Amino acid sequence: MSAQPAKMWSGRFREPLDPLFDHWQRSFGFDRQLLQEEVAASKAHSLALKAANILTSAEQSAIADALSAIALHGLAEDAKQWMDEASHCEDIHHFVEMKLVEAIDDLGLKLHTGRSRNEQIATDLRLYIRSRANTIIADIGLWALALVELAKVSGDAVMPSYTHLQRAEPVLVAHWLLAYVEMLLRDASRLEDCVARLNYSPLGSGPIAGATLALDRTIAARELAFSAPTANSMDATSDRDFVLEYLNALTLLALHASRFAEEITLFATAEFGFVDLPEAFSTGSSAMPQKKNPDLTELVRAKVGRINGAAQSVTLQLKGLPLAYNKDMQETQEPVFAATSAIDVTVQLLAKFTAALKFRTERMRAACESGFLNAMAAATYLVYKGVPFRKAHEKIGNAVRYCLDKGCELNDLTLDELKQFGTEFEQDFFAAITLEATLDCHDVIGGTARHRVREALVATETRVRTLLKAYAPSDSTTVEAVHAGA
Repeated sequence: MSAQPAKMWSGRFREPLDPLFDHWQRSFGFDRQLLQEEVAASKAHSLALKAANILTSAEQSAIADALSAIALHGLAEDAKQWMDEASHCEDIHHFVEMKLVEAIDDLGLKLHTGRSRNEQIATDLRLYIRSRANTIIADIGLWALALVELAKVSGDAVMPSYTHLQRAEPVLVAHWLLAYVEMLLRDASRLEDCVARLNYSPLGSGPIAGATLALDRTIAARELAFSAPTANSMDATSDRDFVLEYLNALTLLALHASRFAEEITLFATAEFGFVDLPEAFSTGSSAMPQKKNPDLTELVRAKVGRINGAAQSVTLQLKGLPLAYNKDMQETQEPVFAATSAIDVTVQLLAKFTAALKFRTERMRAACESGFLNAMAAATYLVYKGVPFRKAHEKIGNAVRYCLDKGCELNDLTLDELKQFGTEFEQDFFAAITLEATLDCHDVIGGTARHRVREALVATETRVRTLLKAYAPSDSTTVEAVHAGA
């Protein structure tokens, strides 16, 4: 068995690396997460080498078998120890080559023919992000489904909606929940768009100018389920747009999670009292025995900073880099791994948390029945009586001021009292400003009228289940099932 060189590039150098620099510049400590992607890409490259008559069928088969064994060991219980023992490796590419040589001697060294680590890492990252994006889309689908199921259970329960954090108009609880489903479906579509744009194979690009062998690049692209080979070798090895696009998509997902978490945190306070926090996702105070703290939602709010920080890091790492590959790009990997881990667990937890949420619907309804949340419905009543909206707005505003002075609501006024603000008021005014009528006057597509929300709920559930059918394992409707099949 031939001795493996200490470095994949050591032939040109006479002096060893400074030990501190050597340890500092290695990426194996974190890019070991790309083992499965590295193996898959290496197998695909071996097929291209066989087609180019660089490897015989027997050699390619031996390499593929050895690579499969490496990938399998990477999933074993002792995988961490196995990789820790190779901490001297410079990166995941070096590690796989070393293990290949251990298994099949110098034949393992033939695999690097016609390729560069520049194209390898570009390929590995595309494969990693494609895989993780698909898993996160499934996670999004599960959280969206939990929101839909909660909306179905909520039925015609009502709650105040807010602008400027001031009570505005009553809406169905289901309508509020479906607003978050819309955000999540956009998040899923952004990740789908990102995957579509990154799904091109850099293999065969060489270090910068293209492979020096007449490789059929479509072989590796097809083997790895890429749409096609990349069109320009310089762009292929230096492109990290897909990394930044992915991190920005995760930022928006985290932002939406944070907004949901903020509202739940507010609604769980004694001042609102709309939500009863699930105990399985809350903690207590070490000092105050009565406390039940919204730790999950508070931590969810905080995660957007970590995930957006990853996107900002990569933005600054890529800014101003000349073509093509630069070692700076090594620094783009850790933010991807960290953000992926953070958002994946966050969304999984939110799906389970949402399924356990309980609303205090009577408290929410009571909040809708005071504070003039029917004022816009009242103005609309006058519009139907032929009053221009600006005039109607003023008349109801005057009536509200009168009620504030008197300490009552609009529906508490007598018809004679109302007529001092306009002769258009009739007895049918009171039916037009009930809570149900106030909901149903928003009878437009996307409005909170009760029949509109029922229609939206059916349509939205169909969209969510279609998403899950595409991205989750068959019949998987739980976080655990999705991740077991991922």
